[in-house]
Amino acid sequence: MGLARQALAAITRYGMLREGGRVVVALSGGADSVALLFLLRELEEAGALKVAAIAHLNHQLRGAESDADEAFCAALAGRLGLDAFVERADIAAVARTQKRSVEDAARVTRYEFLERAATTVSAEAIAVAHTLDDQAETFLLRLLRGAGTRGLGSIRPKAGRVIRPLIELERAELRTYLVGRREPFREDASNADVAFARNRVRHELLPLLESRFSSGVTHILAREAELARQDEEFLAAEAIKLAARIVLTDVGGVRLDADELRRAPRALGSRVAHAVLQRLAGTKSIHFEHVERLLGLAEPSPVLAAGDRGQHAGNRAISLPGQDAVRVGAWIVLKPRRRASANDFAFSLSIPGEVLLEPQGLAVGAEHLPGPAGLSGRQRKWAARGSEVGVAAGALELPLAIRSRRPGDRFRPLGAPGKRKLQDFLVDRKVARNERDAVPLVVDGRDRIVWVVGQTVAEDFRVTDPSQGVILLKVRHLGGVG
Repeated sequence: MGLARQALAAITRYGMLREGGRVVVALSGGADSVALLFLLRELEEAGALKVAAIAHLNHQLRGAESDADEAFCAALAGRLGLDAFVERADIAAVARTQKRSVEDAARVTRYEFLERAATTVSAEAIAVAHTLDDQAETFLLRLLRGAGTRGLGSIRPKAGRVIRPLIELERAELRTYLVGRREPFREDASNADVAFARNRVRHELLPLLESRFSSGVTHILAREAELARQDEEFLAAEAIKLAARIVLTDVGGVRLDADELRRAPRALGSRVAHAVLQRLAGTKSIHFEHVERLLGLAEPSPVLAAGDRGQHAGNRAISLPGQDAVRVGAWIVLKPRRRASANDFAFSLSIPGEVLLEPQGLAVGAEHLPGPAGLSGRQRKWAARGSEVGVAAGALELPLAIRSRRPGDRFRPLGAPGKRKLQDFLVDRKVARNERDAVPLVVDGRDRIVWVVGQTVAEDFRVTDPSQGVILLKVRHLGGVG
């Protein structure tokens, strides 16, 4: 039980799973995922959890090798008497169609598949086999790409239903464990291809650092990632408080108090600026230079030439992804570069807090129920519809916001097997055409739809274990109670 005990310690430390909880194991056939399966089976025998099934997605990227991986995983599940969810996806075609990298297409498709599998067997968690080595490699990759503390936090031990019980174990330990059990596993030849940046870090950079600088560099880098994650969580929470004071949202745009933004600590002001810019940028990316340009508008206007001493230049304006920012007196005003309608809106939602949507005659609010203490006397069946719903606090990335729908919006309704277009969902719910633009959406910091207000919460945020913390979302009609 040595490694299994360490995995259980990580599960407990990061609140990954309640005792006896049902888990789907993501099984690729590689050493790490095979070791994960057997370690979780040990914990199952000890009564700590229940392995509900394995799930394997054949990416069809390596021909016969991919098919052999699929056969291996199916056979292993059969030998252990486990249900197996096996699907195939033409990832190369998905990448071409969606105009994204193969790696990104594989990641998105794989996690959508894993979520479907977990829903089918009513599992509350999806276990994936990221290790301490993966954490160190990700830290280095993001450091080399210029990430801030948010990126350097690297791989989160728990994200929604996805848990990583091996995040504090080394890859070499897992291989030794499998050799001791005489358990076979599959080798992916592409893991040795140094054409991929991660493989160069794994096979070239990390060995160099270990031999020339520190034999414990993997542990050091993983520890740095954990410290960065802790710092980011604190700073993000403080930035939400700052945004509640200095960000005002009008129909079709946002205003920021320039003086307050300038006086705020840079670490907080930059986070507020990034969140506001990303909210209006839609699918466009916001980078460091965009944040710096917006913060520059918060600085006093330059003084004009002699003869106009003491007079300031007129309004300053800059163009940013998907929007324009203008300094107007004491305010920075941001407007999206798309034709706004009367129903366009976007507002920050503090926790606790409430936003008034006067055109709709609604008020949408949020409060945090942090666990057993917060739930005392408030146990309930968390509804998918209605005026009050609960969502899993750990699945969210803050800050929350309330906005109108946008072209291309997609989400996964509660209990659905996969993502759907919001437009199709509203049609199925018989929401009148002239009312669809007015339906409020609660979204998280990654602009993922959390709650279609009054309709349904998203499957990704459903409450599986209230003791892990619940965000209570509520809507009421202005001038009334409900």
